[in-house]
Amino acid sequence: MKQKVVLAYSGGLDTSVILRWLINKGFDVVAFIADLGQNEDFKAAKQKALKIGASKVYIEDVKEEFVTGFIFPAIRANAVYEGLYLMGTSLARPLIAKKQIEIAKKEKAEFVSHGATGKGNDQVRFELTYQTLNPKIKIIAPWKDAEFLSQFKGRSDMINYANKHGIPIKATKDAPYSTDANLMHISYEAGILENPKLKPSEDMFEMTKSPKDAPDKETIIEIEFKQGNPLKVKNKNDGTVKTKPLELFQYLNKIGSLNGIGRIDMIENRFVGLKSRGVYETPAGTILHIAHHDIEGLTMDREVMHLRDMLMPKFAELIYYGFWYSPEMEFLRAAFDKSQDHVSGTVYLCIYKGNCMVIGRESKESLYNQDLSSMDVLGGYDQKDALGFIRLNALRLKASSVRNRK
Repeated sequence: MKQKVVLAYSGGLDTSVILRWLINKGFDVVAFIADLGQNEDFKAAKQKALKIGASKVYIEDVKEEFVTGFIFPAIRANAVYEGLYLMGTSLARPLIAKKQIEIAKKEKAEFVSHGATGKGNDQVRFELTYQTLNPKIKIIAPWKDAEFLSQFKGRSDMINYANKHGIPIKATKDAPYSTDANLMHISYEAGILENPKLKPSEDMFEMTKSPKDAPDKETIIEIEFKQGNPLKVKNKNDGTVKTKPLELFQYLNKIGSLNGIGRIDMIENRFVGLKSRGVYETPAGTILHIAHHDIEGLTMDREVMHLRDMLMPKFAELIYYGFWYSPEMEFLRAAFDKSQDHVSGTVYLCIYKGNCMVIGRESKESLYNQDLSSMDVLGGYDQKDALGFIRLNALRLKASSVRNRK
């Protein structure tokens, strides 16, 4: 009997070529397609995989789990990698890999495979998850295989191979962008983007309108949170209300995309040590990140917030590096979830031509005291108390100053 392998299959250039390559190597290939909300014709992708030679194709709708089990925990933690990246790809990979392991168990397959390159982060995200969830699983990583590498030096060789074997592909030599799409975002790499100086062409963007082409009208929305999770979105312009997590997220994507929200262009540090350029569109994620960060300012204790902010870069790094199922991630998630106990309330936002601006917020869990903060009302605050407070805090500063003057 042929050895069976479960391939994480997207229908794109790399995994289509890898599917054929594995078959030529003598494997029985089961293709797995995760429906993460990408705008794909899954029926066509299945037929394509079967035509190439897959023995079976699994298509699983994981959108709901992606939103509630991966995106929302990242939003609750305000997780951003290197100040900009909301990690749409990073969050999706452990979910895909988990489902792959489940299918491998069902199919009694001893191998799993993926199309991630040896230069990138995804190889780590996939393989750490595989080995954590099934330590006995065997991994085929073509982009780290000597025979595969001798045949394919890069994307041009893969395009030639696909054309030679009649495999339909989207990429061309003129526009060879490597893209990854899901509910959270679309990412773009390769092609002209490998020159960090060159501006992306407008026709590259698939998810959002250019801000200059967005409606010349403000969209006012309110987002209600409960313990850090988005509970309800209401469009104040037309009264639309969404409360179910997936529908809520999809609706924010619609609003954000129409108004040019969530584009970033950055140079990032990959786990393997390389710098790379990534261009991303993350409309709903950007809106929720801004709103959630704001409601925390009203409801979260200062020292809890500052401690969480110290830990957040590590949390984001763990997601980016692929340690979603690690003990340290479990520890941090428990701490961050505890920090959200009182993060409930409503944030009001104005969406306009690429801008997402907070214009108000309210909460029954608010720690804000208007009388105490007022410049016009004493509110029980004795300003003379600040005399001793400042003197005590100045003691060590004065001691250092005296020493340094000697």
